[in-house]
Amino acid sequence: MTDSSEPPAVRSVYVHAPFCASRCSYCDFAVSVSPGADLPGWLEALRFELGLLEEEGFYAPGPELDTLYVGGGTPSLLGPEAMAALADLLGRRRLGNPGLEWTAEANPESFSASLAGGWTRAGVNRLSLGVQSFDPAALRMLDRRHGAEEAISAVGIAQSAGLGNLNLDLIFGLPPEVQRDWDRDLDLAVELGAPHISLYGLSVEADTPLGKDVEAGIVSHPSEETFRTEFLRAADRLTGEGYLHYEVSNFSLPGFQSLHNRTYWELEPYVGLGNGAHSYRGGRRRWNRRDWGDYRSACSEGTPPWGGEEELGPSEVRLESIWLGLRTSKGVPLANLTPEARSLAEEWVSKGLGTLDAEGIRPNASGWLLLDELVVDMELALS
Repeated sequence: MTDSSEPPAVRSVYVHAPFCASRCSYCDFAVSVSPGADLPGWLEALRFELGLLEEEGFYAPGPELDTLYVGGGTPSLLGPEAMAALADLLGRRRLGNPGLEWTAEANPESFSASLAGGWTRAGVNRLSLGVQSFDPAALRMLDRRHGAEEAISAVGIAQSAGLGNLNLDLIFGLPPEVQRDWDRDLDLAVELGAPHISLYGLSVEADTPLGKDVEAGIVSHPSEETFRTEFLRAADRLTGEGYLHYEVSNFSLPGFQSLHNRTYWELEPYVGLGNGAHSYRGGRRRWNRRDWGDYRSACSEGTPPWGGEEELGPSEVRLESIWLGLRTSKGVPLANLTPEARSLAEEWVSKGLGTLDAEGIRPNASGWLLLDELVVDMELALS
């Protein structure tokens, strides 16, 4: 008999593919730089981890998935047959849901017609392309390995292969030395017909090549004013084209919102496989060892590759759900707010940073720029 208090089954899986041909100047992700991807080693480690999860039970993927997301790293380095092998590993029955959203990430320079064909035959039906920019100067500064033409070609290959459910990643807020035409990047993304666009402000992390260059004075730190101006300009441009600004960083045409990311924003259960991946269910969170070598060694030696775990208390879950809700256009229901938090929301709205009605508080683009500040104030109001 199933315990009625048991949290919902895990219906979303993230799989991390850490391999990259080179490390971008801004990258602080859990990647492994090598000329090629270790597909056999990757599958072997994932198989061991999945077996542990199924034996343990709590974080094990349920019998049918709603979403599967393969990120990285550069999953496109794994080759055309990797997704079919992953499907076999996870179990075809789990992927039998007709409404399954299966996303895989790719970089333009390693995305080919052969790869697209292999992925679609395996069941991938959504693609996320790491374009970042179409501007040559910006791509050089970011140490990207593709040019604008390769990015445009990759979009065409995806569309021809039936991967019309397509996301393009773009980075904004670059250092002032880069004379990048942000409006042209937005224009091209729209003209290419991508139904989903994700925007990320450049983050300068201390241990990255970019961070070291900024510290040494070789490159200027990106301006907060540039960050703000480019974010708001993008929001105006894309919503004017019919895109829904449905989350801080995400825009989509109607019907093309990311189902997988919604799992995170709504604190639904999910499991992460691979180095650095996180899992969450019922207030419990666990994460894997970040380094690919450490993760693979643990799996090879028959040792659980967990890096750590935590259990969130009711107040922590409540605050996290409010923070995540405020990231989205759905906002947060008034019922979830204390009188103090509601008063804070009303003050925030009075400054033109969002809307408040019977359904709840919803931020606008200007409000999202100040989200961290609001969450800190909310935490105090909810305590």
